[in-house]
Amino acid sequence: MADGLLSAPLNEGLMMWFQKQVQLRPYHRGFHLVTTEITEKLPELKNYKTGLCHIFLPHTSASLTLNENADPNVRHDMEAFSNHYIPENEEYFLHVIEGSDDMPAHIKSSLFGADVMIPIADGWLVLAIWQGIWLGEHRDCGGSRHLIITLQGEGYT
Repeated sequence: MADGLLSAPLNEGLMMWFQKQVQLRPYHRGFHLVTTEITEKLPELKNYKTGLCHIFLPHTSASLTLNENADPNVRHDMEAFSNHYIPENEEYFLHVIEGSDDMPAHIKSSLFGADVMIPIADGWLVLAIWQGIWLGEHRDCGGSRHLIITLQGEGYT
């Protein structure tokens, strides 16, 4: 990313807002790199010269975060770490009506978060070379998840 990109004036061009809901395919429990799946469902991104992309996951047993996009061992290790520190079947969990993974999934969702905000430049998400968007699926049978994506910024004139 060029140094001058961050200092570009924001009062030129057309300021635009756009919002859509996209459906992700179902994933098994764990952390999954979903950057490509999201951007393929977001052709509207190309209309933005500069701006912000907010991605919100309206689920209480899954999460979104930004992290390593190259080595899948990082996602495996994150799942192992979170299961170690937030184990299932603890006697102090009262919320177990949907199974032993239910309350741990809610805790993981709160800890990792339900949204990410990413800058847009020249029609692309501005992510570091080793950075990607992760879906944390914290249920054994979480099913398909959906996202609400909001784009705001300067469009091409």
